[in-house]
Amino acid sequence: MTRRYAICNETFQDWPLERAVQYAKEAGYTGWEVAPFMLADDIRSFGKDQRDAYRDTVTSAGLEIVGLHWLLAKTEGYHLTTPDAETRKRTAAYMRDLVQLCGDLGGRLMVLGSPQQRNLTEGQTMQQAMENAAEVISGCVDLLKELDVKIALEPLGPQEGNFLNTAAEARELQAMIGSPQVGLHLDVKAMSTEPDPITKVIEDNADWMIHFHANDPNLLGPGMGEIDFRPLFATLDKVGYDGWVSVEVFDYSPGVERLVDESMQNMVAAQA
Repeated sequence: MTRRYAICNETFQDWPLERAVQYAKEAGYTGWEVAPFMLADDIRSFGKDQRDAYRDTVTSAGLEIVGLHWLLAKTEGYHLTTPDAETRKRTAAYMRDLVQLCGDLGGRLMVLGSPQQRNLTEGQTMQQAMENAAEVISGCVDLLKELDVKIALEPLGPQEGNFLNTAAEARELQAMIGSPQVGLHLDVKAMSTEPDPITKVIEDNADWMIHFHANDPNLLGPGMGEIDFRPLFATLDKVGYDGWVSVEVFDYSPGVERLVDESMQNMVAAQA
């Protein structure tokens, strides 16, 4: 199966956008995933002309904007599961702003991770947190549908937070929302903390998986740690996954060029 590879924009740190997208394209990537905090502290200050210019720069380099991730990271005053109704209302409004940003950039996916903005508060039950998260996300379903954008719920391991630690829990939240505009995102680093093998997690959740992040528990790119990506990619082929495989790293110490190049080389080798 032909694989579509993307890379997250924060990988390039302080590189100028023009240089970053050109390097990504030359390395073999065809998709570009955007962390909103790389655009502005508050994306409502990132106006139409800026959005148009950003999109045009990326697409002129031959890349497609996949969408957004780290949706609420580095923001203040927003929280997905909080018992405080006003904060949830504010968060739902900002989520709608993010949906609009995604649509303006030409993206079609929004990966909802941001563990610090969704962790349970003191004394809160998981059921209460689920209900609050469902309420917030449901508040933007109409706009998601209008702009042809989908939210991909991202399970994250317990070292990241205490809400949505497994694909099964993300599936439960998706069922509570009950919209085809909301699906599942799977991340290799996060899946490595599940009780089942990663290949089984992929197989068991293939029907709702709409996005995939390639990385390693060591915080580097695919193939730069202990995870063997050959059986993972074989499983993606087995279940007929034809979406993006997007590289997301968290340790930038090896340098941009090595992270970008080695990740692509390792994925191509794993696909062979």
